[in-house]
This record gives sequence, structure tokens and C-alpha cells, in this order.
Amino acid sequence: MADVLQITGPLVQVREDECKGCGLCIQVCPEKVLFEQNHLNRMGYHPAGYRGQGCSGCGYCFYQCPEPGAITVYKKGYVGEEVR
Repeated sequence: MADVLQITGPLVQVREDECKGCGLCIQVCPEKVLFEQNHLNRMGYHPAGYRGQGCSGCGYCFYQCPEPGAITVYKKGYVGEEVR
């Protein structure tokens, strides 16, 4: 049985191995909660990271990202499988 998680506030999930490190999500984030990480992903890019709080759930990062599936924005109140 899958763990169920209820989101109490908006958050961003960045799939590091899908991120190409272009930085477009970082530039467009009005809350400045995304940043370029120091380590490299398996493709040799510096992936975006989420600071862990402060997301407004606007989705700008999701729509700006050219890589399908690299960013997911969870809105407040989302109930589903555990976010990993």
C-alpha cells in the first residue's frame, strides 16, 4: 500500500536527473525559492533545487521549464502518493 501525503502548503519537486540546468525556472520564480545546486546530476548539469519553503504555487517554473516532467508543483491541499 502506497503512503499517502496531504500537502499543507504549496511546494515544488525538481527531478534532478531530468533537469538540464538551464536556470529558466530560477529566473522566473517570483518567490526566489529555486536555486542552482553545486553538484552535478548524472548528465553533468547543475540541477535546480527547492529551498524547502516559501513556494506560492504559482506554477511559473513548471510552465517555463523546457524539459517535460522535470518540475512538478503541488498545490496546498493536494492528497496523493508520497512525494519523493
